[in-house]
Amino acid sequence: MGKSKSDLALPLTELESYGRRLRSIKTRLNHTKKLFESYKDDIGDGSVNDALDDFESNWEDGREDITQQLDALASMSDAVVREFKKLDDELAKKVNDAMKTEDKRGGRGSKGDGGGK
Repeated sequence: MGKSKSDLALPLTELESYGRRLRSIKTRLNHTKKLFESYKDDIGDGSVNDALDDFESNWEDGREDITQQLDALASMSDAVVREFKKLDDELAKKVNDAMKTEDKRGGRGSKGDGGGK
């Protein structure tokens, strides 16, 4: 019937990097104040600096919720990767064990049954 595909496929490397990218976003979100302060002397205009300070102050209010959600998504991503790899390892072990058992049966049957096959 043609080429069959597996029933389940996950892009694990992409999912692993997804968690890292989310944590990187969180880190950058939490450094906006330092970033604004680093440009304070370059900007020169007090009204721009005041606006940036106001933004940072208001941004702090919602930032905690956003960083919690980023942490939760990153943790979920890590858990999916970890559990999928664990499942994959368990399934591979079962297949390997079944193959070893099959090899032993095949070896014993051809030597010791003395049948007419």
